[in-house]
Amino acid sequence: MRAIGVTQFGGPDQLEVVNLPEPHAGPGEVRVRVRAATVNPTDTGLRAGLRAQALEQAGLRPPYIPGMELAGEIDEVGDGAPWCPGEQVMAIALPVSPHGGAYAEQVVVPAAQVARVPVGTDLVRAATVPMNGLTALLALDGLGLRTGQTVAITGAAGALGGYAVQLAKARGLRVVADASERDEELVRSLGADAVVRRGPDVVARLRQVVPEGVPGLVDASVQLTEVVPAIADGGTLAVVRGWDGEPGRGIRLHRVMVAQVAGRTDWLDELRRDVEEGRLTPRVARTFPAEQAPEAHRVLEAGGTRGRLVLTF
Repeated sequence: MRAIGVTQFGGPDQLEVVNLPEPHAGPGEVRVRVRAATVNPTDTGLRAGLRAQALEQAGLRPPYIPGMELAGEIDEVGDGAPWCPGEQVMAIALPVSPHGGAYAEQVVVPAAQVARVPVGTDLVRAATVPMNGLTALLALDGLGLRTGQTVAITGAAGALGGYAVQLAKARGLRVVADASERDEELVRSLGADAVVRRGPDVVARLRQVVPEGVPGLVDASVQLTEVVPAIADGGTLAVVRGWDGEPGRGIRLHRVMVAQVAGRTDWLDELRRDVEEGRLTPRVARTFPAEQAPEAHRVLEAGGTRGRLVLTF
């Protein structure tokens, strides 16, 4: 079986085509013939060695296979798994697990990490939904906001931030988001109620819109200490990467660890319905044949991508 992996950590050129034994679905699992796998920042981190300790602790050996979300057709069903061969699905994969990540022609995952592809959505776009969608849902859920309250979202023009904007609006929240001048129209089209210019003065601009400070903030662009002053005393900051800082003023830190909700089939189905009913818009910036994964990583790390990059198998 063909996959894209790394035997040594480093830059994009460490990604290479590798041949692995064909995996098989065990009890409660399914095997997916992958057609599309999304390229996410967590993949570049694994490739660079940021997950080296976790991979070692999990007892895994090279080649390491990146990738946390995929779409394709089920081609093998383990005992007790409620799926049938041929069904088109999207799934979240966990690279720090015995089955490895999504950059492979065939990937085995627990059945709980799978949902049907949204009606009317192709496999490339569907591949951008599971991990990014679950991350956005978990971030919003952890804020504990009530309908009508205000959430601030940084990096709203990006894939994760854009999903957070749309899902927050779908759940009745008022959204204040930051964006560059060129992205303001895009972020407004996603449903943001107010858009402020990103940059060094973003906190002052957020405070102009919400003088008392926002009760919750999803930091999709990882600005961390720079945006803490925009949060009201006793509010909540959702961070999507590891941070051991102390925000102060009674602000609660919500660390978003998407692996903790990988098996939330109910949330995956919720995301599927959000796409089908127009509340969530999968956005693909560009596709690459799988063997061009190094170039996809270079493009992602260069910044400025709007929507996700997707590898096709």
